[in-house]
Amino acid sequence: MEIILRAAAIYFFLLVLFRLTGTRTLSELTTFDMILLLILSEAVQNALVDEDKSVVTGIAVVTTFVMMDLGLSILKKRFRGVERIAEGVPVVLVDRGKLLEEQLARTHVTRTDILQTARQDHGIAEMSQIKYAVLETSGGISIIPVEKDMEQMLEEKIEAALRRVLAQK
Repeated sequence: MEIILRAAAIYFFLLVLFRLTGTRTLSELTTFDMILLLILSEAVQNALVDEDKSVVTGIAVVTTFVMMDLGLSILKKRFRGVERIAEGVPVVLVDRGKLLEEQLARTHVTRTDILQTARQDHGIAEMSQIKYAVLETSGGISIIPVEKDMEQMLEEKIEAALRRVLAQK
């Protein structure tokens, strides 16, 4: 019974820890994050099983984690408040090209993170080309580009064609 209580306590501790450190923590792991997770897993293992490294103890720990996760999933479906606490809510980081500094600080997301996602997903190089950037509950950043009207698109194509012609001379 003690092992089940330990596993439940560790599960909730890790859930709270990762919620407090922010969604981006799990979204894109850096080398440092990976090292930290490896050390964390070793520390958690020691706290879970202590000296008892039997198969039965391992099965009890895994079963407890799976049941805790299943229970949390059921609670999230039945009660929106539980889902909000466990998963968080999407956070707007950029509003019509303007960085929302308070949101960036609260979520530990940088301007570079946003621009990198904008470049990779949409070929956007400037903040002014971003209508909205949203930190999703999964930890990813969604970019909604500024919509271009036909006149603006035509001007850009003409400018690009002129640059190509001038570059050939």
